[in-house]
This record gives sequence, structure tokens and C-alpha cells, in this order.
Amino acid sequence: MAKIFIDAGHGGTDPGAVGNGLQEKVLTLTIAKKIESLLKNYENVSVKMSRTSDTTLSLSQRTDAANAWGSDFFLSVHINAGGGTGYEDYRYNTLTATSATGKVQSTIHSAVMAELKAFNVIDRGAKSANFHVLRETNSPALLSENLFIDTKVDANLLKRNDVLDAIARGHVEGLAKALGLKKKVIEVGKAQSGSYTVAQGDTLWSIAQTQGVTVDQLKTWNAGINPNALQIGSKLNIGVTIQIYNIQKGDIFWDIEEKFNIKHGTLEKLNPSVNVNTLQVGQTIPIR
Repeated sequence: MAKIFIDAGHGGTDPGAVGNGLQEKVLTLTIAKKIESLLKNYENVSVKMSRTSDTTLSLSQRTDAANAWGSDFFLSVHINAGGGTGYEDYRYNTLTATSATGKVQSTIHSAVMAELKAFNVIDRGAKSANFHVLRETNSPALLSENLFIDTKVDANLLKRNDVLDAIARGHVEGLAKALGLKKKVIEVGKAQSGSYTVAQGDTLWSIAQTQGVTVDQLKTWNAGINPNALQIGSKLNIGVTIQIYNIQKGDIFWDIEEKFNIKHGTLEKLNPSVNVNTLQVGQTIPIR
């Protein structure tokens, strides 16, 4: 079980950086919650937040909570200020880029920048510093600075939900790759294996009754089937063991095939009725 501690920077009486109508404490909590939500889609992951509301916490309270919990990784989310532009992140300055923490940092950094590339965000690099949250945590730790709140072009991006989604997604994809996390896949069990030829007057309910299965199973085994337009003579799969996957925000077939080592083009063949350009979050598709 991977234990990931997510620290939303600042909060409560400490607003953090302020600029262009934005407060750092609000943005960090928003991003942190998005990261927490995305991590729920992975197996064997436990997530703990330093705060889930507008709460005042000292730096020691944050690191003490992570250490007491026994976190495997500490991620502190921040927004930058000072007139610059772009994204950067930090590891503790006694650790080299080739250390275990440095390698995790590199993986997360690359993943975040890959997500932000579409928004023309400047890459300020993977850096090191003597920050309290990096120094006092027992586990590997990373602090990310996500754009500049006092630079108008960056602030305009931070006002966009799709940009905040991209930031969160990049952090999670980097964590997943660095820590070897696997996305949850629902395994559908076997019933009697075979097929059924649709006859005149058949409905999914009547077929399910005669075959000793449920309507939901028939729908799962026959992706894209229209219950109201069964074709006489067509064959339905009965009891085929498959794996199904719940579409996540930002998913495309190519990426799903990469994640599960599936030959490219397979998902389109398995899901002929699915519009690959309008995948819906939460939509269920067979992947094997």
C-alpha cells in the first residue's frame, strides 16, 4: 500500500501569495483535492491530506502529521510569485538529481510539463532547496510551484479549470509512474461461455432469463449493444471473461492501450460504437 501525503500549501490566516484576484491558499487546496480524487483511481493507494478546508497549519504540523502517519511520499503543492513565469519543483538540497528522490522528482516534473505543454507553460526546471517540508519529512518529498500568481499570463491560466486539471493530472501520472501505481481495473467473472443467436421477439431480459445471467452481464459482455434494437440473427457473447475500464478525465484510447500494454488499435475494434473523440468520464469500456 503506497501512502501519499498531499500538502495544500498555506491556508487559514496565511493566504500565501496573492495577485490578479487570486489567492495561493485557494488554488493549492483546489489542486490538492483534484490530485486526491485522481489517486482514488489507482490500486493499493492511501491518501492523506494536510488540510481539506481553509485551515491554518504550521510547517511543523504538516511534516509531523506526515511522519506520524508513515507516509511513503510527501507532496507539497504551491503557486509561485515574484514576477516570473512557468513551472518548477524542488527536492531537498542535500539530495542529488540521481538520488531516489531526484529520480521521482524528474518523473513527476516531466509528467507535469507534458500536461502543461498545450498551454505553452515555461519549464523552469527541477531544482533543490532547503525548505522545511523537504528537510523535515522522513519520506521522499517534493514541493511544486505551479505558475506565477502575480504574472498576468500565468494568472489567467490559473483561473481556468482545465489548467488546474492538467496540473493535477500531471502530478498523479508522475506519481503513478515513479511509484509503480496501477489503475483500477474491474474484472468481470465467467458465466457459461459461448454465444446466443438473437431470435424474433427476443429482448435482453428474456435472453438473460433463458441463459441464467443478468441483463447487466449481457450489456458488459456485448459492449455497445442497443437493447432496443436487437438484430435477428446476430450473436451475443455469453459469459466471456473480459476486463473493463472506467474512463478518466483526459483519457484517449492510445494512452489507455499504453497503460495496459494493449496493441494499438485494439480498443477501437472492441468498442465500435464508442466515439473516440467524445469519451465521457466514468464511461465503461472493455479493454481485453
